[in-house]
Amino acid sequence: MIGRKDLGLLILILVVGTVVAIINPRFLSPINLSNTANLIGLFGIFAVAQAFVIISGGIELSVGSIIALLGVIFVDLVSSGALAPGMAVVLVLVLGCMIGMAHGLLVAKMGLQPFVVTLCGLLIYRGIARYYTEDATAGFPFGASFPVLEWLTAGRFYGVPHSLIAFLAITLVMGLVLHRSVFGRYLFAVGKNEEAARYSGINTGRVVIAAYVICCGLTAVAAIFIAMYTRSISPSSHGNFYELYAIAAAVLGGCSLRGGEGSILGVVLGTVLLQVLQNLVNLLGIPSSLNFAVMGSVILLGVIADRQFSKRKTG
Repeated sequence: MIGRKDLGLLILILVVGTVVAIINPRFLSPINLSNTANLIGLFGIFAVAQAFVIISGGIELSVGSIIALLGVIFVDLVSSGALAPGMAVVLVLVLGCMIGMAHGLLVAKMGLQPFVVTLCGLLIYRGIARYYTEDATAGFPFGASFPVLEWLTAGRFYGVPHSLIAFLAITLVMGLVLHRSVFGRYLFAVGKNEEAARYSGINTGRVVIAAYVICCGLTAVAAIFIAMYTRSISPSSHGNFYELYAIAAAVLGGCSLRGGEGSILGVVLGTVLLQVLQNLVNLLGIPSSLNFAVMGSVILLGVIADRQFSKRKTG
């Protein structure tokens, strides 16, 4: 059942979309809609990933750097022929889950702050990515073709990008995990009050670790799709500020940065709104450098709205 927050966000998307379409009819052109749908799929995957950690009461600031590192590793393995594309996909997914496991252990078992752990990860993974490629751009050789892999990641089904289809499938599965499973109930309980959850018999450490594994595992999926979309990766800039997009989408979607609140549907709607706003910026010819100002404003407004909503609930 759709909540009031989600309904309000859906209405806002429709209003903004209508305004954009009136200002610039190109918004409704098939090419623009298809490109926007593709970007919703690409960014939505790691936005959903971020939501799991935020609901647990944490934060994952290394999303962009993980995408850069796993992206260059994936491109190198496939383009060099070191591994078959399928094996390269499996390896990248395993590496993503291992990174999540490391973050979860540092937070849950060593008691380190998620902000500190993932900020260090942001720096470490970006540095490793640059060292791995000797600060050069990684890409597929000219004329290289991987038909099956390209079709699965960058293809279209009756005009619908496969990235969007993958995002919707992930959303469905993660929605069931978050809202219809015991783990999901435990995750909300840990995010709301970890000490109370522990006293009620929940293995809070295991829940937190699982949240980071899910987050980084899904981020690895996004890294593969984005690598196949861009075809080349500059390790110094690839994925920069992607964690900002993910946090903004999650906060817009009703995830509280205090933890314990959020929904998958909300994150989906938050991702759609962000991409519509980005599209608005592009269609109106507003300098792309203002994208970050838009993202910062969105996060600030989302946090203010969450604060006011919480006051009304407790008031």
